[in-house]
Amino acid sequence: MRYIWLFIKTLLRLILKPLSFVPAIVVMYCILNFSGQSGVDSAQLSYKVTQKLVIIANDVTNKNLTTEEIEIYTEKYHYYVRKLAHFTEYMILAVTVAFPLYVYGMRGIWLMLFAGSFCVGFACLDEYMQSFSAGRSPSKKDVFIDSCGVFVGIIITRIVGFIGRKTIFAPLAKKR
Repeated sequence: MRYIWLFIKTLLRLILKPLSFVPAIVVMYCILNFSGQSGVDSAQLSYKVTQKLVIIANDVTNKNLTTEEIEIYTEKYHYYVRKLAHFTEYMILAVTVAFPLYVYGMRGIWLMLFAGSFCVGFACLDEYMQSFSAGRSPSKKDVFIDSCGVFVGIIITRIVGFIGRKTIFAPLAKKR
């Protein structure tokens, strides 16, 4: 029975480890999909998201804002929601790139350099690709915001990996 369990674990590792990169590929596809939108479509989407956030904040805080006030706040925060979206999507990309590398044993400065370089390079490519979409242009500011998200994502991965090694997976390390 022990050999069957060992065989199953080995088989799962052989299958699941390479599949750990699939989330990164999905996130990259989503980012490129957003970048392929025209300037008008992108602005409309982020405006709707901002409007929903303002409405949710209005409901949570019981401010009872009028429709005009909701529109004013939507206009006011629209820019920040767009930039927060840049930060968030690249933070998620960094986690989905760095975690599989961490699982494969890449740690420390090499993890930060490799995953960070890959994600920042992808951010540059993404901004370049936007130049081919109607009403869009590349922005160094967006690459900087994306890079900040990448840095935070890699730090999150390192913290979660370190905590996991010291708590959840510590008994497995002691058995070896």
